[in-house]
Amino acid sequence: MSGFLTNTTSGHGGATNLKKYETAADALDAIEKIYNENVEKVKKRFREFAEGDKTSPLDIAYYPYLGLEIGPQDINLTGRLAYGNLHSAGVFGTTLTNPELFRSYYLEQIELLINNHVQPVYVGLSDRPMPLPFVIEKASSNVSGEDVQALQSIFPMPELANINDSIANGTHQPAPGDPMPLSLFAAERVDYSLLRLAHYTGTSPKHFQRFVLFTNYQRYVDEFVEYGKEQVLNGNEYRAFVEPGNVVTKNPRIDGEEVEGGTYPVHLPQMPAYHLVTDHHEGITLVNIGVGPSNAKTITDHIAVLRPHCWLMVGHCGGLRRTQSLGDYVLAHAYVREDHVLDEDIHPSVPLPAIAEIQVALTEAVAKASEGSLSRAQLKEHFRTGTVYTTDDRDWELRHKELAQRFNQTKAIAIDMESATIAANGFRFRVPYGTLLCVSDKPLHGEIKLPGMANKFYQDRTAKHLRIGIETLRMLRDGGIESMHSRKLRSFDEPAFR
Repeated sequence: MSGFLTNTTSGHGGATNLKKYETAADALDAIEKIYNENVEKVKKRFREFAEGDKTSPLDIAYYPYLGLEIGPQDINLTGRLAYGNLHSAGVFGTTLTNPELFRSYYLEQIELLINNHVQPVYVGLSDRPMPLPFVIEKASSNVSGEDVQALQSIFPMPELANINDSIANGTHQPAPGDPMPLSLFAAERVDYSLLRLAHYTGTSPKHFQRFVLFTNYQRYVDEFVEYGKEQVLNGNEYRAFVEPGNVVTKNPRIDGEEVEGGTYPVHLPQMPAYHLVTDHHEGITLVNIGVGPSNAKTITDHIAVLRPHCWLMVGHCGGLRRTQSLGDYVLAHAYVREDHVLDEDIHPSVPLPAIAEIQVALTEAVAKASEGSLSRAQLKEHFRTGTVYTTDDRDWELRHKELAQRFNQTKAIAIDMESATIAANGFRFRVPYGTLLCVSDKPLHGEIKLPGMANKFYQDRTAKHLRIGIETLRMLRDGGIESMHSRKLRSFDEPAFR
């Protein structure tokens, strides 16, 4: 049952041709139809441009719009989930993109809206044009210098003023007559990140899974590649393993949409990604972010638009206690944010709460991995919980006297360069987060990394540490994802979309 909305000025901004839908499947079909038709407009005009038509105007293509109107009587405050509910009456809306990639996510979010508020949703054309580079990634690669101006005069280009994180940061103020946001990210912000992900990781966004591991050492990647290929060649859990260059190794026993092949890049991208693929993107992605908070912010800025269920940092750290040994594990319960890269987006005074479900899963995975090798007392001795100090200074050891005092004041038990950044962006983007580090050196206490010692340490610990991270994600997935998306990550006037 559907019909046109007669009043298109009731808070839906510049959206037009609005039609109401009472089921999520029908609404998503309409969204997909609008999206594909408008993408084809851009592609058709660009083909004509490439063939020599440098003057004809473009029939402007627009993103699909999804809207909802609820009154005070439609508010439902008893939902069991932390998302899918609107807590005030009014008009809400968002632009959407790439419905094929986000099909399962959009279906869930729209269905929750309809069920929780017993109101139809409205689908139509937004007033946000589709920028050419977001439709055709390599649109300018074969365009001569003299044609660039003509290209820009015909096709809309990305407007950075409209690509920002104001909704996620809690600073968004809708213009008069515009809807309140339904989603943390508008379509242009999503498309911007999809392009960046392909650039930084060397893999298509369609391969990314919603359970993510971050690491800062290549040895973890080597272990994950070995593990991933073994899983798809001999196991039944994952249907494919994908490496940079979109190199796909398929599981011969499981059908899937992945096409075997791809080409390994001559040079690895800045932050290469590897994917163990399952249905509905519920497998595992590993990204080697390298060293430092800048990369950690960059990659989480972009993976966030894919709405992962959680992300974990599994890397190395410096131990700050004399009683720690190389190879001990550190489970972060709190963070000191001396990374500074997110200070303008989320003030350092904002606390980052530990996500209980993830903390429990990490603890259980460590205990499981240690069964038979460590007693309960030994496990407690070699598995510490506490505060991790994240710095943006790789040579922090040269400020020993000053930082030793800070370590004492904060009671920090480990230092690294990425964990607080990943946790802070998880908090900012409502992505559950966790950190399990492994002590690789103790500079304050005279135990610095030396080549021979480091090699033995890495050989002994890398595989086990990685398997703990993988086991944690498996337990979280099997235990039910809804409980992870805690209300402690959401404010009182949240957008409804997870």
